[in-house]
Amino acid sequence: MVKERTPRDHSLFLKTFRTYLQYVNSGLYFRREHIIGLENVPIDGTPLVVVSNHQNCLNDPLCVCLKLTDRRMNFLARANVFNNPLFNKALRAMGLLPAYRMSHEGFGAINNNKSTIDAAGQALTDGETVMLYPEADHQDKHWLGNFKIGYLRIAFEAAERMNFEHDVMILPSCNHYSNYFHARTDMLIKFGEPISLKPYYERYQSAPRETMVEINGLVRSKIQEMMLHIEDLEHYDQIDFIRESHYGKRYAIEHGFKPNYLPSRLRSDQRLVDELQKAYTANPEEMEEVYKDVKHLHQEYKSLGIRDWLFVHDTGWGGVALRALGLLILLPLFMVSIIPTGLLFLIPKIFLKKLIKDQMFVSSFNVGASALISVPICLIIPLIILWITQGFWWALGYFIAFPIMFILAWNYMRLFQKFKGAFRYNTPQNKDRIAKLKELRRSVHNRLDEILK
Repeated sequence: MVKERTPRDHSLFLKTFRTYLQYVNSGLYFRREHIIGLENVPIDGTPLVVVSNHQNCLNDPLCVCLKLTDRRMNFLARANVFNNPLFNKALRAMGLLPAYRMSHEGFGAINNNKSTIDAAGQALTDGETVMLYPEADHQDKHWLGNFKIGYLRIAFEAAERMNFEHDVMILPSCNHYSNYFHARTDMLIKFGEPISLKPYYERYQSAPRETMVEINGLVRSKIQEMMLHIEDLEHYDQIDFIRESHYGKRYAIEHGFKPNYLPSRLRSDQRLVDELQKAYTANPEEMEEVYKDVKHLHQEYKSLGIRDWLFVHDTGWGGVALRALGLLILLPLFMVSIIPTGLLFLIPKIFLKKLIKDQMFVSSFNVGASALISVPICLIIPLIILWITQGFWWALGYFIAFPIMFILAWNYMRLFQKFKGAFRYNTPQNKDRIAKLKELRRSVHNRLDEILK
């Protein structure tokens, strides 16, 4: 039975800011959010260290923070984001603590971590939550890196402060996204069963490092079991392309999974990836040939600017004409929707290429830019003006209509992208290339079916 969870008593500023971020994150950016295993999160007052994989920068801790409203959350974040004095104050107010890394801040800065570790330890002794990412940096793939043991050092030192009389819990968790970079996609957070450190207290006091290494291996294995972990990095792009293409969808259906429901699709993808990796171990030469053709298929898709769904529906010029007609009919609605919401699309386009070098910061930048710039300009300021000049009901109507207009504008642009793909797919000069790709795609699918039997 799931324990009833009641929001923790936070300051008015934190409550208001959290509600606002929830609106931007859950109301606008993500289409659907799936929280699994919430009943595994100990109730407020239990010293808790949440440990997770890290693949989407700011979005990873933000999504957890917005869901665990009944606990005081403390996060360890890369130290360079605290350089700005204003950001430093705001981030610390929200429970973020700087983590200094030798690879980024240099060896001399490592000593600064003492105050962070002390603050995190104090939070645990106060029954709060510390969340961190033992990989020490985010990944750019569905893959779990090696874990540092610093989180266990913080946990055991907190237990020592309490004279080893109170339990400290480690909560393995994972996050997963249907797409790292696009808005209006799905995200998932999964919490595993908490691991009590109390049975390890006695052994830790006599052999601290060996004990922490053992627990670290256990925690990492629990997280790897929950997430999508593509271990074969040499063929990562090919494996990822297979699972994301229609083959991955068909595989899910044939094995009793729901391809459009992210928790179910994750389980299907885990199984498919596991089978592909086992197939490579058993038949490396045969799988090399398959991956070679998959790589060529992927490159041709990118070169032509098309997607795999076009081969499934095999849309002709009639389909292109219908999409063009739909775009024309919906154009007035799009214009009405894009005028008030346009900055949410425009600002990332203007600044992303200039400011973001690491692609895994794209979605974090989109959420941050929306929360700090776009939404205040597009929603809050017009809302205030309407309230003052036209009254409460006009302001309320605009507030309700705003996310609907954003979703309409986003879907119209997606329809336009599909129209462009369908046009390229049917262009006469691409006819021979498309015919060859159809045959290659069919061959790849048939060989995969045979191998995975």
